[in-house]
Amino acid sequence: MLSQQKETVCIFWFRRDLRLEDNTGLFHALRSGMPVLPLFIFDTGILEKLEDKADGRVHFIHEALTALQNKIVKAGSSLIVMHDKPLDVFRSLLTTYQVNAVFTNTDYEPQAIERDATVAPFLATHHIPFHAFKDQVIFEKNEIQKDDGTPYTVFTPYMKKWKAALKTEDLSVRPVSKHLGGFLKTKPFSIPSLQDIGFQPVSIAFPPAELNESLLEDYASSRDFPARQATSRLSVHLRFGTISIRALVLKARAFSETWMNELIWREFYMMILFHYPHVTSSAFKPAYDRIRWRNNEEEFARWCSGNTGFPIVDAGMRELNETGFMHNRLRMITASFLVKDLLIDWRWGEAYFAQKLLDFELASNNGGWQWSAGTGCDSAPYFRIFSPSEQTRKFDPQHEYIRKWVPEWQELSYPAPMTDHKFARVRTLEAFKSALSEDKA
Repeated sequence: MLSQQKETVCIFWFRRDLRLEDNTGLFHALRSGMPVLPLFIFDTGILEKLEDKADGRVHFIHEALTALQNKIVKAGSSLIVMHDKPLDVFRSLLTTYQVNAVFTNTDYEPQAIERDATVAPFLATHHIPFHAFKDQVIFEKNEIQKDDGTPYTVFTPYMKKWKAALKTEDLSVRPVSKHLGGFLKTKPFSIPSLQDIGFQPVSIAFPPAELNESLLEDYASSRDFPARQATSRLSVHLRFGTISIRALVLKARAFSETWMNELIWREFYMMILFHYPHVTSSAFKPAYDRIRWRNNEEEFARWCSGNTGFPIVDAGMRELNETGFMHNRLRMITASFLVKDLLIDWRWGEAYFAQKLLDFELASNNGGWQWSAGTGCDSAPYFRIFSPSEQTRKFDPQHEYIRKWVPEWQELSYPAPMTDHKFARVRTLEAFKSALSEDKA
């Protein structure tokens, strides 16, 4: 009996780029001259570490894949969604298809780099090239560096060189829609349900992937007030690539320098993580690893649940717990409170945000926490300690945000403040000074 001949394909591996239009790696795959089999892998190595099986991010990815599948099926093809370890997925696909190449977009997180360093050599043993393209950032790796070829560790000079380089960067749309005929012609494959991969749906309403231009016009003056609908809420879409960073930068260039700077902060932290991966477990500045944290578990639990007795802190934590979203101003306020008022290790808070945030991105989450703690690159100095009452006065003066999330804040049932801010501030300053003096000694 003659063995069935394998179909010859190239594979496009979707990862943090869950869209068709303006997708760099997909654009190159579809123009390769080989039929393109689109692939997504629910990586069991990642999913098994998620304790909460009603995880909003997994639900968001599943919805994005369903939307992708609908578009790909209209093109006469199908997305193939696998639930396994990536290396095992490719082993399996090689038994079914004659794979001539694998295309994807580059991911810069340490775990992703390690994954690709396993998959690419395996493919190479089968003479299959692994093509990775820049797509989730405007500038990657070593593209924005000091004149001496070393990475920036201070934001402002990085930002200035980034903007100078932008003038000659290609921001044009990759016209994938013109090449959809390059997909492999096949019947639709079914996508595993959330339950099939061990997860449950959530009731969170995901924000639309739409950008309001009038919002950008007012962004600089309104962005710090959490009661206003004054931020784009696009971070989850940027995290999973359901929207193009190039499209956002073009909008920012036209409407808001301040919003552009926020997009640059994202790339700055990605660059820091790429060049200094030790930040995932340690302070960027080693001296700050000497701090003697109090790490009171009961106090940490009260912070997590939004029952500290400080209304602005509790409002932020309750919004996070209920919606998976936290306004950036509240991220700074709640982080400062945990580290500077309770003297709890910033890594505890970073890990909690990593569990709860829909838009969790390792580089930005780590960078933001180390900024607030004073332990990171170009961070707020350790003696800058946010006062919850002063932050409330400035950014929620009518208590609109507080009333929404902590309606009982003026009632007897609301807990008394769990610490005295002035006392806590002095305690923290002493702890930081002690750690830094040890380092100098």
